[in-house]
Amino acid sequence: MGKNDSNLYAGLSYEQTVRKYAQNVSSACMMRLQNWADAEDCFQNTFIKLYQKSPDFKDESHLKAWLLRVAINECKNLLRDSRRHLSLDAALQLPAPSAEDDADLSWALMKLDPDYREVIYLHYVEQMKVREIADVLGKNPNTVKTLLHRGREKLKAIYSGGDGR
Repeated sequence: MGKNDSNLYAGLSYEQTVRKYAQNVSSACMMRLQNWADAEDCFQNTFIKLYQKSPDFKDESHLKAWLLRVAINECKNLLRDSRRHLSLDAALQLPAPSAEDDADLSWALMKLDPDYREVIYLHYVEQMKVREIADVLGKNPNTVKTLLHRGREKLKAIYSGGDGR
């Protein structure tokens, strides 16, 4: 392939790394962009950067945090560069889920502002701690705590029939 054939990322080959973290990166991109084609572009860019930069990682949690940070930055760059702004109008017009869908939070997450959606996703789905989220997003840990708290309140409002805004 290229210069990275012999490089390992926290003990994993490039192919193993892509296989292991594909779901994490694609979910983070989709959660942020709400558009499969754009999320796919950011997913690919994330792994291209990994291959090109070939950074050293002390462990797999460092690797995962790096991938998520790059993916989120790729999403932000795409939104900024293309001047596209996410419209949640379509998501807000979706009907409330049926009883069998109550366990699925994804419909409610899509109603949240992207900042709240990101921290809640990273905390509950990726099971990251506040400090890790702060590092990935480049935010102060207290800001992350505030976003988590407000995001939870908005989710409660959505579940109780409010719009969560």
